[in-house]
Amino acid sequence: MKKYKDKEKEIVDSILEDFKLRQIERKNFENSWQLNINFFVGNQYCYISPSGEILEYGKQYFWQEREVYNHIANLIETRLSKLSRVRPALTVVPFSDEEKDIASAKISKKILKAVCNDLNIGKIISQATMWSEVCGTVFYKVDWDNNLGRVVGLNELGQEIHEGDVSVSIVSPFEIYPDSNTYNSVDECSSIIYARSFHKNAVKNIWGVDVEGKDIDIYSLDSVGTVGGLGYTTMSSSMAKKLKKEQVLVLEKYEKPTIEYPNGRLTIIAGDKIVFMGDLPYINASEKKRGFPFIRQISVPVPNCFWGMSVVDRCIPVQRSFNAIKNRKHEFLNRLTMGILSVEDGSLDIENLEEEGLSPGKILIHRQGSSAPQMLSTGSVPMDFQKEEDALLNEFLEISGVGDLISTEYLSAGNVSGVALQLLMEHEDVRLATSADEIRNGAKDIAKQILRLYKQFAITSHSSRIIGDNGSYELFYWMGSDINSEDVVFETENEINTTLAQKRSMIFEILNSGLLHSEDGKLSNTMRARVLEQLGFGVWEGGKDLNALHKNSAGKENLLLMQTSEISMPLEIDDHNIHIEEHIACMLSGDYEKALKKDVSIEEKMLNHIRVHKKFIETTNQIEKMEK
Repeated sequence: MKKYKDKEKEIVDSILEDFKLRQIERKNFENSWQLNINFFVGNQYCYISPSGEILEYGKQYFWQEREVYNHIANLIETRLSKLSRVRPALTVVPFSDEEKDIASAKISKKILKAVCNDLNIGKIISQATMWSEVCGTVFYKVDWDNNLGRVVGLNELGQEIHEGDVSVSIVSPFEIYPDSNTYNSVDECSSIIYARSFHKNAVKNIWGVDVEGKDIDIYSLDSVGTVGGLGYTTMSSSMAKKLKKEQVLVLEKYEKPTIEYPNGRLTIIAGDKIVFMGDLPYINASEKKRGFPFIRQISVPVPNCFWGMSVVDRCIPVQRSFNAIKNRKHEFLNRLTMGILSVEDGSLDIENLEEEGLSPGKILIHRQGSSAPQMLSTGSVPMDFQKEEDALLNEFLEISGVGDLISTEYLSAGNVSGVALQLLMEHEDVRLATSADEIRNGAKDIAKQILRLYKQFAITSHSSRIIGDNGSYELFYWMGSDINSEDVVFETENEINTTLAQKRSMIFEILNSGLLHSEDGKLSNTMRARVLEQLGFGVWEGGKDLNALHKNSAGKENLLLMQTSEISMPLEIDDHNIHIEEHIACMLSGDYEKALKKDVSIEEKMLNHIRVHKKFIETTNQIEKMEK
């Protein structure tokens, strides 16, 4: 027992020592993120000291103007608005051209669509993009939570047992510690430490261990009174460390698979105790290997660096200069409006003059024989202030990659054609292409890990509901064994290049050209529902597409025959031509050949089934001739 405790203490001490070294190595990046957040929320009179701390500086004089003119927040909000269009539609490529693999890929696509709706992936990506735009880096963590999903039974204690489901959470860069800051991706890391702070009661509820709580510094927003002007002070938000009591530091150390640990290793310590130690829990990497559950998303890549760069880093010097020029300009205006009075020593009551100033109608009584008080000339506001202010505003737009085309002098002249305007808009969005690609790649990696977790843990039947191709709600059942391919690809081009108005215009052009009409020149219910959905009006068409329903029915018959060697008899309500085409296509597939090798009788059953369909067609034709 003592030997085990000594071994446990040795492991805990080694992880804590490793964590301290990683904290020191990452300190400079952490200070930069903290400074960026301060400038974003409006606390812009702070700096990184030589000791590595975020410090604030106050006024040098009581009359000094220290207002904040926050253009960084405006630029970030503009970038977020444009990047909010990046919500890629994903599809799954079949493992092969076999009918079974194609059907599996369709199921996987439906699963992705359903889980994205349930988890509200769009909102998660938007919140994560806020972190990546301000700090430069953010992470997604894809987990399997046994407490989610439907209730499937009760345990011995009468507690509910859930089927489990996938959860996707956002992890800030402050919580991730790689073994080196020189890697270019998560997969290159040998190990990652995920650090969080929990209340000691939460540790007891989650892991069932009693750990002594301590006072821990955590990052949080607070209000500080650091800005204002002559005679007033206002509050601004500040990102700083704040002391929390009864907290427990929980470290999750993920180690990559090695020769010693072929399935990797996960060690979780809470305070000074090990609460879990074993293999990496998820088979979430390629080639059915275990890997890290983290997905990195950055704003601007940096060569040979694990952390991305934010446009806030570049805008901070410009923001400081802009605040300085605006405040010096207002100080100059204060001198113009309030004036500077020259008074001979001893000629006036100085204390009264300092308290009341030069109010309108005020009578100044000065000593007889002395010079009368006079206002000193301060001149006018130099034009250099305005020139520098305009130059800084343009520099903001150039650095951030976003601008306002409407306010440019080139467009205000009114001599820009529609083609030129379109080219200008495309050029404006080019600067966001890198950040948009990072969001798209992050969404694709999330989708891959979701499918791999379902394939590993979804051992019972799950039900999901989506809006089907015919515009109606579709309820389908699936299991992890139904997922055969995890090759997720983009179904659409980069959305940052196409606005909603451009997309709608293109759809109307395609409609007018007749490319979406069927052979009879009409628009099917299925296509009508898809067009309305792409136009952004949701699904208005509630009618069911009979052709799609008949195809699905024939596909179920094909699957039933190959799995059970049984097939139901055709019905009068069937569209026999569609059923015949689907049955013939099935007989020409590779899956049918494999099933035929196991049971040769299915060929005769399928042929008889097709003959019955043809008899229905012949009978219908004869009846129509007799009626004529």
